This record gives sequence, structure tokens and C-alpha cells, in this order.
Amino acid sequence: MMLHDSLTHILRDARDKEREIRFIDGDKDESTLSFSALWDNAVELLGALQNRGMAPGDELVIFTKSNRKFVVAFWAAVLGGIVPVPVAVGISDEHRLKLFRILTQLQRATLYTEPGLHERLLDFAKSQGRDEIVRKLEQQSMLEDDAGGRPGEVFDVSPEETAFIQYSSGSTSDPKGICLTHDNLTTNIRAIIEGTGWSSGDQALSWMPLTHDMGLIGFHLSVLAAGMNHAVMDTSVFVRRPLLWMSKASELEATQLCSPNFGYKHFLKLFERKGLDNLDLSPVRLLLNGAEPISWDLCEEFLNALAPFGLRRTAMLPVYGLAEATVAVTISAPDKEYGRIIVDRHNLRIGAPFKALEAGAADAVSFIKVGPAVRDCAIRITDDEDAVLEHGLIGNIQVSGASVTKSLYDDDAAAAEMFTDDRWLRTGDCGVIVDGELVITGRSKDIIIVNGQNYYPHDIEEIVAQVDGLDLGKVVVCGVTPTSIQTEELLVFLLYRQDVESFKALASAVRDIVGEHAGLEVDHVIPVTRIPKTTSGKVQRVKLAGAYLDGEFNEELRALSDASDAGDDLDDDPLVREIELICREFSKERKIGPDDNLFEVGVSSLTLTEIVLAIDERHPGKVDISDLFDYPTIRELADFIRR
Repeated sequence: MMLHDSLTHILRDARDKEREIRFIDGDKDESTLSFSALWDNAVELLGALQNRGMAPGDELVIFTKSNRKFVVAFWAAVLGGIVPVPVAVGISDEHRLKLFRILTQLQRATLYTEPGLHERLLDFAKSQGRDEIVRKLEQQSMLEDDAGGRPGEVFDVSPEETAFIQYSSGSTSDPKGICLTHDNLTTNIRAIIEGTGWSSGDQALSWMPLTHDMGLIGFHLSVLAAGMNHAVMDTSVFVRRPLLWMSKASELEATQLCSPNFGYKHFLKLFERKGLDNLDLSPVRLLLNGAEPISWDLCEEFLNALAPFGLRRTAMLPVYGLAEATVAVTISAPDKEYGRIIVDRHNLRIGAPFKALEAGAADAVSFIKVGPAVRDCAIRITDDEDAVLEHGLIGNIQVSGASVTKSLYDDDAAAAEMFTDDRWLRTGDCGVIVDGELVITGRSKDIIIVNGQNYYPHDIEEIVAQVDGLDLGKVVVCGVTPTSIQTEELLVFLLYRQDVESFKALASAVRDIVGEHAGLEVDHVIPVTRIPKTTSGKVQRVKLAGAYLDGEFNEELRALSDASDAGDDLDDDPLVREIELICREFSKERKIGPDDNLFEVGVSSLTLTEIVLAIDERHPGKVDISDLFDYPTIRELADFIRR
């Protein structure tokens, strides 16, 4: 494939192709935008941005729930040499605070958003006493309704200029803006297209957020550059109606799909309950699987479940990447069954070979082969002093190439820490090369991956430390992936030496505050009598995670579970009791009472969706996720269903 000079050239090349983007906002709520209309709409919006005085090098923070408006705003900025900055719209305070930190960090930023979102941001900023943010929102915002006027002037930029800034999803207290140049992007886009074998005859479908690198670069920019029709399903639609994903894939005869681990699990939960009819998935050629650790068992479960509809085993395509390398680092060979290694999880030391085991052995864990490095990218495995290791030894994964970022926005010190002395990027992941393919075995960096999004433990620890009686020295947060669970669990360890009964109230407060401020659901809150640290005082999260996986806290977890069950009488109202039992099926250790506000009990929006889907199975057509806002307790919801 031809290497373009810039994103502008990619869209200019695509605009004359008779192709379109389909935006799926519901089962019967769709719209399309041809490539040529995308160019025209973007140039029109660019005129409005330039009329406001925006110039090349300025930043446009895109904060909208509409995928269609996001795409037009992104390209309007690109065509004008303006730097787009995508930011996800979330429901928690932390999402809003992260946006405020980004607006404060950027030097020449304008916020592009919806009138309703703008009003809520202003109210929140005023409630927080953030006068400087109020001024920015009032003076440096452009609402979607303000577009219109004469077409803008398109600027041609050089390949070395910043194309857009990716803010990593996990950095909330001190967000890190990864600056990607046009050269970074066009190089990686070509590598993706060649690695997957995409062509203009393909049809792509993605529900990944456009604020996520896989959603934006992988399944919008790259598929547009390949000249293919593509469909973008609203992520919230997938969360509410996961079965629609495969229904639309069948309807569109999609050949290219993608999802991280949690998406397969979310789909299967409802598929096992309700099933699907009249699907034809035989056109699906590739199903890219990345963005979080890949579960062999979950891949097998998904492929086996959909095999009767024509989904081939060779469709599953493991990939690996990270935002600092634009997105793609490795891609497995297309049209070939994916592979794995089975190893002893206790023998994964840096600088040592792994110990192979048979499937089913007590300490066996499977790691997926994620393929060789993509074009224009190199991988090496090193020890902790950055010395290159021989093939077959486990070590730190480092990458180099034209798609690797050179800088973080206004943070040279943090950028310098990302690289070795000879300018290889430290990914923070550990792995080994097997049969010419990379295998990810773990992480050296403290990152937790939940639903395909990265979170830093210290951000969550700071939130937990706000609970009365706790401080940062008493809290440790980490993520683990038990084989039986298939997706990463979020654990909170608390230094605690009192009785189980009083710990319950503390654990409940921890769940509440993490749910409220971070929008995350804690899987287990675990009491520990000591927190392991290195001689230099650094917390050893990996030791606590390993102890959990080895079952060392099973007794404490059983005691907490027994304490939760003790005297646990369900409500006398039969319908309330039925919904209580449904809630307990999905809320893990969290007990939800009849009069608890469902938005304040520390469960995620994904769990709330699963609860509503389960209620809908028992009472079809009676409850939608939006009804929870009006009837947020189980008792109110039961009365609503009866009416």
C-alpha cells in the first residue's frame, strides 16, 4: 500500500471513492455519511473553527456522545492543521475532572461539545469552585449547534507535525498526552492494512469508542485508508444490547470485526440466556482481539458458541499494541488458527525460560501468541538493565520504529522515562518470543485494564484513601486475571487488623467511593495484616496479586461472604425479592438492598446493564436502562414494572 504523507492526504484520496460510514445508534436508528460528504462536512465545520480564530497548531478537545459529530469534528481539525484531542464522555466525577485537567494542561485549547454536556460541565465546575475552568468553558467552548458558514481553508502539513493527541485512559490525576505525528499515524496505518490484508472490498464493523486507539485508528482511520465501507456502533448501544453486534455483522455481511476480551464475555452472557436466530457469520474473515490480556478459554468459548452460524476458527486474530506506538505493534498471521503456550505461572521470572506444562495442570496458565512485529516496527526482549536477552527467555518488551511517539505533551521528564538510553520504548509489558511470535506474559508497569481501558493503581488508591480511617499507606490496588474468570479483576487490599463485621462497613464504603468517582466496580476488598514493600519502600503489588491467585486470602473472602449472608432476609414483596436475587447474581460480593440507590452502590454501568437485561428476560419490554434514572431503587423499579 502507498504510504501517505499525512492524514489530510488519506482523506483527500478517499473522498472520491464511493464508500460510506454507517453510524449505528440503535436497532433502527442509523445514518450514513459518504466519504465525499465527510470531506464537505469537515471543511464546513473547519470554516466555523477558523471564524472563531482557530489556527494551525491550536488544540480542539472533542467531547461528544455522537460518533457522527465526533468524526466530522476530528477531520475538520485535521484539515485545518488544528490538533484534535479526543476525550471520552463518562458518567463519573473523575471523567469530568480528567477533562478539566486536560483543558488546564493544553495551551491553546477550544472545547467542542454538545449544549447539554456543556451545561453539566459548567454546573459541575461551579460546584467544585473551579473558577478558572468556568472561565475556560464560557470563553473557549464551541457548541455543536454553532457550526455553519463559509467553507474553511485546508492546510497541508508536514509529516513531522502533531496530527492528534491521545490521552491515555488511565491517567486521571496527571493525564499524559501522547503526541502522534502524521508520520507516526500513516506508518502504522499502512502496517495495519498490510498486516491484516484489508482491501476496499471489505466491510468493517466496530463498537469500540472513537476515543480509544483501537476504535479510532484501527477501525476508522485505517479502514478509511483501505477504502472500505465501515460501520461504527455506539458503544453504549453494544453495552445495552450486545446481541445487536452480531445481528448487525450478519446484516451488513461484515468481514472485519474487533473486540477486547470483555466484549466477548459481555456478548456471551446474554447469548447464553437468549440466543440468536438467522445469523450468517460466514463472511467474517477477521475478528481482531486486543486492548487487554487475551483469554484462550474465552476465545474458545466464543468461537464454539458461534460456529453454528458460520464463524470460522481462523477468524480470531490476536494483536498487541499500545498508544505510545500509535496502536499496532504485532498482528498474527491472517486466515490461520491462533496459538498459545501453556506454562507454569510461578516460573515467569525476568531473564529465565518459561516452564511448559500440560493443559489442566494445577499451575498451568495459557498465553496467546499475538504475532510478529508489524512493518516498520521492531521488538526486543530485555532484562531489567535493558540488556537484550536471547530468544526463549522472558523479559521486558521494548519497541522501536517510525510509529513510536517521540514526545508527551508538555512533559519532557515523563517522556524521557519512557525510553532507554538508545531510544527504545519501554512498553511496561513482559513477554517472550516463541516461534517468531510475541507472547505477553504479564506487566512490569502498574496498570490495571478494565473493559479495554487502562487505569493507574495510584489514581484509584488516592480515591480510596478519602474514606474515613484510611490513608495512602493503608491501601493497595491491583488487577489480576484468574484463569476461571477470563477477564481482569479489580482488587483493593486494606491494611486492617480488626474484626470481619466492622470490615464489612469499610469495604462497602470503598466500593461506593470507587464506583462514584472512577465508575469502576471493585471485585474484592481484602483485609491484610501487612503490606509487602521493597527495601526502598515501594509497594510490591505483584506479591499481593500472586498471593490472591494462590488462594492465600480464600479464608478471609469466605468469612466476608459468610458475614454478608448472615441474617440475610429478602424482602416480603415477591417482585422486589425477584429483582434482589437478580442483582445478587451480577453484583458479586455487593449486597444491594431494596431501597439502595443503584447508582450509589459501587457497581459499574456494565453491571447495571446486565441487571436490566436479566430483568427484561423475566418481564419483556417493561424496563429499559434509561428507566433507572427515574426509578433508581429496586422497590421503585418493582412498582414501575407493576404499573
